[in-house]
Amino acid sequence: MLNKSKKISDLDIKTIVEQVQTGDIQAYTELIRCFQKPIYTYCYYLLSSKEEAEDASQDIFIKGLENISNFSYMVSFSAWLYKIAHHHCIDLIKKKNKGYKFWAGFKKVYENQTHIQESRYDNIIHELLEELNVDEKRILLLRSIEEYSFDEIFLLWGLRQLLYEKSMNDYVKN
Repeated sequence: MLNKSKKISDLDIKTIVEQVQTGDIQAYTELIRCFQKPIYTYCYYLLSSKEEAEDASQDIFIKGLENISNFSYMVSFSAWLYKIAHHHCIDLIKKKNKGYKFWAGFKKVYENQTHIQESRYDNIIHELLEELNVDEKRILLLRSIEEYSFDEIFLLWGLRQLLYEKSMNDYVKN
């Protein structure tokens, strides 16, 4: 799960969420501390801008607080928060008329912000990422960067195993 790095258990998160839902707004700061870095990272990879990712993260946590009374444990709190993050980032991308070609600039950002020499495989990886559609990128981010299991991803996005298997079969054929 997401919160491995912060060593906060699902039970602790549930307790904190219940505190916030009963009016203890100050308890929400602990949820922010737990999820701030992963949400920022998710936004950064979608928006390709530090400033936009910072602003988006703040907006997402505000939306989370405003809507926490509607949250129930049909999915984990982190899955619920990621869904808010995803919709918020997609709305920002659409507003900027970037469409779904938001990964095209990822390579430049990556090169400008790291001091690691680019290997010959980096070009291949970036080209392959650019060919993915939004849903495929979303699954890749949640699986590889945020370490969600496929079951958690399917539950989060309401995807069926069949859809995933079809998608994987299409890639294997190509």
